[in-house]
This record gives sequence, C-alpha cells and structure tokens, in this order.
Amino acid sequence: MDRIVALYHIDAPAREIEEQARNLAVEQSVEMPLAAIRDPRILESVVGRVEGIEPVAQGGFHVRIGLALETMGADLGQLMNMLFGNASILDHVRLLDAEFPQALLARYPGPRFGIQGLRKLLKAHDRPLTATAIKPQGLASDDLAGLCKTFASAGIDVIKDDHGMGDQSYAPFHKRVAACQKAVSTSRTLYAPHLTGGPKALAEQIKVIKGEGVGMAMVSPMLLGLALVQELVAELGIPVLAHPAMAGASRIAPALLLGKLFRLAGADAVVYPNHGGRFGYSPGMCHDLALAARGALGEVKPVIPVPAGGMTLKRVPEMVKFYGPDVMLLIGGALLMAGDDLFEQSQAFVQAVTGKEMS
Repeated sequence: MDRIVALYHIDAPAREIEEQARNLAVEQSVEMPLAAIRDPRILESVVGRVEGIEPVAQGGFHVRIGLALETMGADLGQLMNMLFGNASILDHVRLLDAEFPQALLARYPGPRFGIQGLRKLLKAHDRPLTATAIKPQGLASDDLAGLCKTFASAGIDVIKDDHGMGDQSYAPFHKRVAACQKAVSTSRTLYAPHLTGGPKALAEQIKVIKGEGVGMAMVSPMLLGLALVQELVAELGIPVLAHPAMAGASRIAPALLLGKLFRLAGADAVVYPNHGGRFGYSPGMCHDLALAARGALGEVKPVIPVPAGGMTLKRVPEMVKFYGPDVMLLIGGALLMAGDDLFEQSQAFVQAVTGKEMS
C-alpha cells in the first residue's frame, strides 16, 4: 500500500459529487490544473485518486481518496497538510478518518510509554487510573501546590495543570512547577505541567521540568503544532498528556485527530470531553475515540483515553463500565466543589475507581 486512504464527508448534491470528489483529490495532492502538469510520473503517482464514493443516509457522501505516500514527508505537520490543509477551508468538507500504511507508521515512534508504561510508573496494573486538575486560574503557585499535596495524599494518580495555565505573573511557570513537584515528590503521583509558548520558551520550560525531576508533562498539540509536539516528546523523555484545546476549530473527526494523530505525535494519554458532560461529544464518538487510541495502529503503542469535561463522582461506575480498565478518569471542578472536604472527596474518588480504601 503506497498510499494513505483518507475518508471525507462531502456535502454536495448527487449530480455534483463526482466532480467535487475529483476536485478534492487534486486540491489535496498537486493543487493545480492537471492539464498544466507535463510529467507523466506525477500524473500517475502523485495526483490524488478517488477510490470510492458512497451516499450517506443523513445526507452528503463519503468519499475515499488515495494520497501518495511520498508527499507526506516525515513530520506530522506535513501529514496534516496533505490530509486536510486546503480542504479545511472548504465548509462543505469534513475529514473523517485515514488508513495509514505500515510504511508511514514506521516513520513515527509514537508514544514512548503508552498504557503499559504509564501503569508501570504508577504501579497501577489492573484498574482504571485517576486524574484531576489544579485550578482556577489566578491562584498563586503556593496555593496550587497545596492542592497538589491534598490530591497526592488522597492517592490520585495524575495531577495536571489547568490547560489555561502558562507562564502568567501570578503563577510563573518555574515557580509553579517547582512548588507543585515538591508537593507530590514523596508520593507516586505524577504532576503534569502545561508547556506553552514558542521554541525559546519551551526550551526553558524543558530545563525547569528536567531540573525539578517532573514525571509527566501536558501539551496542547493544536496550539503548539503536531510536528513540534513530536520533537518535545523526544526531548522530554517522560510521559506526555495531550489536551484537546482548539481541537474543535477544524472539521476533523475526533477519533482521527485525538485518537490517531495525537497518538502518532507521541502522546501517552489523550484528554477529551466525555459524553454527558458540558461538551457535545456523543457516546458513539467517545467509543470511536477510545477505540482509535487503544486499537491496533501498526507497531505504535496504544495510549490511554482520558474522558473529562464536567465529570462527577456519581458517574465513575458508569464510566468504568463504558470504557473498561484501560482508561484514566479525570474529575476536576467537581472535586474542588468540596471545599474544606477536598481531601475526603478526593479519597472517595480514588476508592470509587480502585475499590480500595486508603490506608
């Protein structure tokens, strides 16, 4: 298989769909009139091919287009460009999925840890993992560290920065990371600070992370760029949690973007909005996303799905039943609502997931 097969939804009338499909194949490959191309090798091997058109009951058509592997390069930014660069500007086209040949997957190391690596680090081998977030924005570093200490004492596996935290004056990155990592240092809990900014800022943040002995990091691939995240993963050498900020800004199916492409970028765990929360993901979408994160993808390690977004303690049994043991449940604001009872509520979260009382 010398091509990636991309699956698109095109909203067009039946009389136009064949022309629309051909136009899309050209747009996502050579982006010019075919009559102007004189090299027969390019016409034969590089121009995108329409490989299937099927009507959809809800309207529009599913269109499969084969894109030449040689146009993809070796970084995920170029892969994204060839899959959906210009087409993302077309308001009648959505990218639904892509079939990646082994020759392409071999270019990407993917997650360094994956599900089993995270389980080994956390000494949690046969149960769902737990996670929470420190918030709100505006708290000073010492206050955020106090939350970390409480959560870690309660036995929560992963504590992440709120995704809005960067290098703000009230909790500068270096001070926040030093304080929060110290707060969890005597536990097995992993603290994941959020990396933000350009290459110079990121280089300084990596120095802080390594200097403080931080055990995990969080990135937002759609803010930083997938190609940059690839390089960060290789440089960090610790598990990476991917956040979906800005992932809804393009018409790409979440199972492909978060489940496959974030995984190829090297994320070991992927946060996304669970169904029934404050975002609009459906149960089917969440199922497909979890399947893409954990399912077969060549030799690329499976990653752990992290359903979040307004989850509560009451929903833990339902989520465990829905996802099974290979999941990390993230409850943030609902725990912080406990106020002075934060420790007890956090313990209750851990017990609900593990079935064991803290000693």
